[in-house]
Amino acid sequence: MSERTFTISELAREFDLTPRAIRFYEDQGLLSPKRNGLQRVYSKRDRVHLKLIVRGKRLGLSLAESRDLIALYDPTSRNKKQLQAMLDAIDTSSMRLEQQLQDIHIMQDELTEARKRCVKALKESEQ
Repeated sequence: MSERTFTISELAREFDLTPRAIRFYEDQGLLSPKRNGLQRVYSKRDRVHLKLIVRGKRLGLSLAESRDLIALYDPTSRNKKQLQAMLDAIDTSSMRLEQQLQDIHIMQDELTEARKRCVKALKESEQ
């Protein structure tokens, strides 16, 4: 019985990616499809790696962080190292987002004040 495999088109559709993005991940050493002539044949493992990359991207992880997490996969240890690294990456990403959110609030306040000054100056120039 052979293992289920996937084409680049199937994975692109499933994860809403372009084939070019998938080839980029392959070039980065994150995916290693077999070849059937010129056609790439992706394994379940490649699919899981791609799923982790996409999930990591949504969580704000860099490609290097996703690569490190994938490399830590070790089912014999119940993936404790991988899970701890994931928690650390999530915490780092969360802190980065918190800072960005604070920066956005500051920028909104500055824009509001700048708008008020412009409106006031415009009214004064009309008098």
